[in-house]
Amino acid sequence: MHTPLDTEAAAALVLNPEQFGPAGRLLMGVSKFYAAVGGLAFVALVIMSLISIVGRKLFAAPVPGDMEILMMVAATASATFFAYCHLDGGDVKIDFFTAHAGPRVVHGLDALGSLLVGLFGLLVAWRSWVGAMSLMDSGETSTVLGWPVWLAQAGMVPGFVLMGLAGLYMSFLHLQAARRAIRRAA
Repeated sequence: MHTPLDTEAAAALVLNPEQFGPAGRLLMGVSKFYAAVGGLAFVALVIMSLISIVGRKLFAAPVPGDMEILMMVAATASATFFAYCHLDGGDVKIDFFTAHAGPRVVHGLDALGSLLVGLFGLLVAWRSWVGAMSLMDSGETSTVLGWPVWLAQAGMVPGFVLMGLAGLYMSFLHLQAARRAIRRAA
């Protein structure tokens, strides 16, 4: 009969940032900084929204273009968290099917999952850039403020590129861990 992995064995299945090499530490630092900037952007959006709501209710003077600002900044800021989340192991994982699997299988599946995250991030970055360039060529602007719409879409690209790099890096680390598990089992 199979029993769930003990705490020590389960901990061996998790890759911590302390295990990263120089490239991983750099990627983690950039991702952490980028996520912090995104968090500050959301804090600024909350403050702007509060000012606009209070201004609208008390003085009939909302922040002009508040919804445009909210949509454009939130779109860009949302893309800033994915890389840090993946590098820190904050992804949602359902381990029901792998609860009894060994490190080789778990790391192999995590390598595949991270590879898919990496490829998806790079695909979305590419398509976001293509879409942004199309919006730039068309000259589309926001209705109230007249801001170029392509800027918000182009602002998402670095976050998705970081997500792609994070996925590829974690895939590499999981493959290395799977190889070590194979060597230990042999």
